[in-house]
Amino acid sequence: MKQFIAFVKKEFYHIFRDRRTMLILLGMPVVQIIIFGFAITTELHHVKVGVLNPSNDVLARQIVDRLGANEYFTIHQSISSPQAMKEAFLRNQIDMAVVFSDQFSNDLYKDRAQVQLVVDATDPNMAAMQSNYATQIISTTAYELLPPGTAKSMVPTIKLLYNPQMKSVYNFVPGVMGLILMLICAMMTSISIVREKETGTMEVLLVSPVRSLFIILSKAVPYFVLSFVNLTTILLLSVFVLHVPIAGSLFALVVVSLIFIFVSLALGLLISSITHTQVAAMLVSGLVLMMPTMLLSGMIFPIESMPLVLRLIADILPARWYIQAVRKLMIEGLPIALVLKEVVILIAMAVLLVTLSLKKFKYRLE
Repeated sequence: MKQFIAFVKKEFYHIFRDRRTMLILLGMPVVQIIIFGFAITTELHHVKVGVLNPSNDVLARQIVDRLGANEYFTIHQSISSPQAMKEAFLRNQIDMAVVFSDQFSNDLYKDRAQVQLVVDATDPNMAAMQSNYATQIISTTAYELLPPGTAKSMVPTIKLLYNPQMKSVYNFVPGVMGLILMLICAMMTSISIVREKETGTMEVLLVSPVRSLFIILSKAVPYFVLSFVNLTTILLLSVFVLHVPIAGSLFALVVVSLIFIFVSLALGLLISSITHTQVAAMLVSGLVLMMPTMLLSGMIFPIESMPLVLRLIADILPARWYIQAVRKLMIEGLPIALVLKEVVILIAMAVLLVTLSLKKFKYRLE
């Protein structure tokens, strides 16, 4: 019994001595509970609405005011023409547009009034929720504001952009691309380098005539090639099996994907620099990268519905910007000029991560 207690104490000492293990054991459950508690939500928040109201009728303005007073919607801008509405969607300035007929008030008393909801359906679940919420608010408002004896029901027509069939796979494919490329590049790269450090063979490689930078690159190149193969496979399956068309430029999509792959490789190098064992590298890669990528990158849950703190955390995730760029290029068919923001952010992340990882790696092994 005493020997058993002694071994138990020894294991406790080992755990308490390793601060990183303590952080993973005690810190990660707290982080996961917070992420699951706040990120997993089906509620709408901060839906940006544009309004096209040609006649500027009083009743139409009252409906818009009632819609803007709701906690789920924000009246973002007034739109002057259908072309301006299209440009607003292309530039991601609005998520939904409310379009009134030319003589809305006069037509309303004749049962000819029309209200159309134009919704970005790249995320079909969110598009359905947005249109349902807005339809209920508009119908209820019209019923309350109309005088007795007039039409008591007004159901808006709905137009879905980019994904009129409401196929969930249109939202699923960009997220899977980001998740797979992140895991293959970051996780496997970090483990391969840590394996050399753990077995003691990294020092043997460093004393060879080859420079350390080329040793690191030789570890990263195979995963870069494998990630490109995975990218090609995903795109082929998306087009020919899942029937998700590439609406934009294939060349631009590949270029953005290669930049993201490079960012993920740099992240894997940084993980390998701060860990000493394969288990630690696996835990850091799996828990710190996989869970936030799934929950906070917009892959499953809308970032706009999250609290401010989690939205700020999402902004530092490379997958968040990559998935957003892929949706614009692949689903919406936008030119690469309209995803320059995402490209610049990914390039900046790549430069920062490469600088940190190489500096930390050199410092650790000297």
